[in-house]
Amino acid sequence: MKIKIKKEDQVLILSGNHKGSKGIVKIVFPKREKAIISGINIVKRHTKSGVKNPKGGIIEKESPIHLSNLKKIDKEVIKK
Repeated sequence: MKIKIKKEDQVLILSGNHKGSKGIVKIVFPKREKAIISGINIVKRHTKSGVKNPKGGIIEKESPIHLSNLKKIDKEVIKK
């Protein structure tokens, strides 16, 4: 599958819990065919205490979405 979505593209979510949401691509994983969209698909992770997070607890982070569920949006369309 040829990847047409790149970093900092504006995309529309086509399916899933966030259907209809718009966001900007932060990271693309071409081999996994997934991308991380800023502010979309946020999950909560329970972590133990460690060097990076001394208290531990619940951390919210963005999880990747499959590229087939994304559609690239033209910047001209968003302005209208």
